[in-house]
Amino acid sequence: MQKIRTCLWFAHEAEEAVRHYTSVFEGSRVLDVQRYGEAGPGEPGSVMTLTFELAGQQFIALNGGVDFPFSEAVSLSVDCASQEEVDELWAKLGAGGEEQECGWLKDRFGLSWQIIPVQLNELLNDPDPARVKRVTEAMLTMKKIDVQGLVDAYEQ
Repeated sequence: MQKIRTCLWFAHEAEEAVRHYTSVFEGSRVLDVQRYGEAGPGEPGSVMTLTFELAGQQFIALNGGVDFPFSEAVSLSVDCASQEEVDELWAKLGAGGEEQECGWLKDRFGLSWQIIPVQLNELLNDPDPARVKRVTEAMLTMKKIDVQGLVDAYEQ
């Protein structure tokens, strides 16, 4: 059992969001569904929570109403092994959402994601401050991270 799980508060679209997220990440699945009873506060029989797993990490999705919308104060960060993985996740998670700067996007449910190639961290950890500065400046001009663009800035 995972001791700490992130709970994601949705207005009413937790089921749709979980279906979408589990379709994006291989090996993902729904583990449990709990429904509202007669005591409410949701409609009796409607989904209250879904416990689900994405890439080995468990989450809870709650249909809690409109009181607490998502903000960029919390995001899910995904380490990507390649540009192809960045491109794929950016397309799937960003569909119907909003692209933001520096590898961030909001999905169609309002949840913020950071789609980050592992190469970015490798380049930013270089001991040469001039290279790090060039990589950082290049990243700041991007929405979806372009690994080749980062490498070009690094090698400049």
